Amino acid sequence: MLANIGFLIFGVVVSLLALIGLLSAVRGTPVQRVSGLENARRPCIADRAFQEGIELVSRTPLTAGHTVEILTNGDSTYPRLWEDLRSARDTITMQMYVCQPGRLADKLRDILLERARAGVRVLFLYDAFGSSLPKEYIEGLEGAGVKTAKFRPLSLLTAYKVQHRAHIREVCVDGRIGYTGGFGIDDKWSGNGRTKGQWRDSNVRFEGPAVRQLQAAFVACWAEATGDLLVDDALFCETSEHGSGGSVAGLLHGSPSVGSTEAERFFALSIAGAQKTLFITNSYFVPDDDFRRMIADAARRGVDTRILTAGDECDVKTTLYAGRSQYEELLEAGVRIFEYRETMMHAKTLVADGLWSAVGSMNADNRSMSFNEETVLLMLDKQLAGTLEQHFHDDMAHSNEIALETFGQRGIWERTKEHATHLVWRVL
Repeated sequence: MLANIGFLIFGVVVSLLALIGLLSAVRGTPVQRVSGLENARRPCIADRAFQEGIELVSRTPLTAGHTVEILTNGDSTYPRLWEDLRSARDTITMQMYVCQPGRLADKLRDILLERARAGVRVLFLYDAFGSSLPKEYIEGLEGAGVKTAKFRPLSLLTAYKVQHRAHIREVCVDGRIGYTGGFGIDDKWSGNGRTKGQWRDSNVRFEGPAVRQLQAAFVACWAEATGDLLVDDALFCETSEHGSGGSVAGLLHGSPSVGSTEAERFFALSIAGAQKTLFITNSYFVPDDDFRRMIADAARRGVDTRILTAGDECDVKTTLYAGRSQYEELLEAGVRIFEYRETMMHAKTLVADGLWSAVGSMNADNRSMSFNEETVLLMLDKQLAGTLEQHFHDDMAHSNEIALETFGQRGIWERTKEHATHLVWRVL
């Protein structure tokens, strides 16, 4: 009798733990709307209150004193990155989600080896799920003095963190130059973004106070991976020389949470603050019900709202179909949707009202909002927003616009794929 009771209790405990694990693995984000107390007006992007709100809810101070370059595709990004890495005198920190063998990986290895042998302290952090560099590659780096670490290795003991990846792309050189965006170390990011097999992406190179914020994101992840919390003047250089000029910007570090996340709050307030234009470029566009409603509401209140995402060249078909399953809701609200046709569209940018913009690693899906470590450079600057708007319009010329009437005529097989994949949209 006691044995039967013991087995019953054991079964109940195991079942509860399994349920808790399942709910944790498929959780979403809680923000449903952006509102003020009673009838208070929400701040629009041009208001000072918008900047203050973004800083507070995303925990990202926005300060002047930045020099920012928006880099498109491999042809613009890697020559600039290699040049900066070769110029390093004190430190290089680098965190990458995707690292795959190939020409780019070989070039990176050669530069890091040369700098390490020259006395530069090099720290290289790579995600255990997204990267597949061979053992010999890592051993070669370590043999020259490069410190390497694998972020959240996959094992039974760490299974509870398997959903939570470091999707971050981060490079800091001498604590003074920073890079983030959608790029990785993989040959598919080489090229012009207009040719099949040469991915279209957007990245940023910047100098100024936000480099310290980017470095802090690296330090947080390095501490988890190695147990070593780095506090070093060489990593966090003084930035007072940048003064009050330059662009206003800040580096958002999105991190997983059981509740609302920085990434979610930034995205929600950016959508709600738009009054004239809202252009979102995102490779894996699978927003939840609440974000779709916010985007649709923007179009209904007269905002020129457009979405540019991956098309048939998408590398993850499940996200493509899951996103398409909800197109009609947005199209009926007046949102214009474009699918890039030339190659894989991997950029993650937002630009609103010709003033507010963002470039980073964050996708418009539940994984980025709930589960992943992400980095995004937030910018309050007309010139930078204008550059991103121009890139958006240029990309539209290489995209197919989705028309509600013709999209509604797609076949049963397409609809079946869409609805089937949308059942598991939270974990795609």
